[in-house]
Amino acid sequence: MRIGLTGGIATGKSTVATYLQTNGIPVIDADLIAREVMEPDGIAYQDVKAAFPEAFEDGILIRAKLGEIIFRDSEKRNLLNELMHPKIRQQMLARADELEQQEESLVVFDIPLLLEGDWKQLVDQVVVVYCNASLQLERLMERNQMSRDEAASRVQSQLDIEQKRLLADYVLINEGTVEALYQQIDQWLKTLPMAH
Repeated sequence: MRIGLTGGIATGKSTVATYLQTNGIPVIDADLIAREVMEPDGIAYQDVKAAFPEAFEDGILIRAKLGEIIFRDSEKRNLLNELMHPKIRQQMLARADELEQQEESLVVFDIPLLLEGDWKQLVDQVVVVYCNASLQLERLMERNQMSRDEAASRVQSQLDIEQKRLLADYVLINEGTVEALYQQIDQWLKTLPMAH
């Protein structure tokens, strides 16, 4: 079974992914794969370098520069997604196939933009890590040392968290303690056909 794990920025998705991994469930991280495909020998490097030369210095991608460019300009963000998503998808599916050949019955895809892109068809169930928008903003400001405006801009670049909640097959509400979140994860795992 393939699970798509997503949520808004700073809602606690990474906490959930780490907990799952700690409990022996393989998690394939789209952000990690995005970094790998952007290494100088990665399969997306040349395309992105050609499209965004201003984000590179001496052949090295400066992630902060690329981030500034795409968060300000939705057309450029869409272009980056068009270049990156097929390559990330190819790598993620290859890893899932490998894990399933090793008899893993449950594989989790950790995909921040699962519902913004056409990733949903790759998974059997979508799990959204949710917290209300004001808490999301506060967490992002604290975690990334951002101003309210910067944080709001990042949040607005993604699908609204309330919409994500509505599109989920299962929602983990992360508005309390980490322990409470872990309990919800355990409850969710028990609902799966192959209860791990």
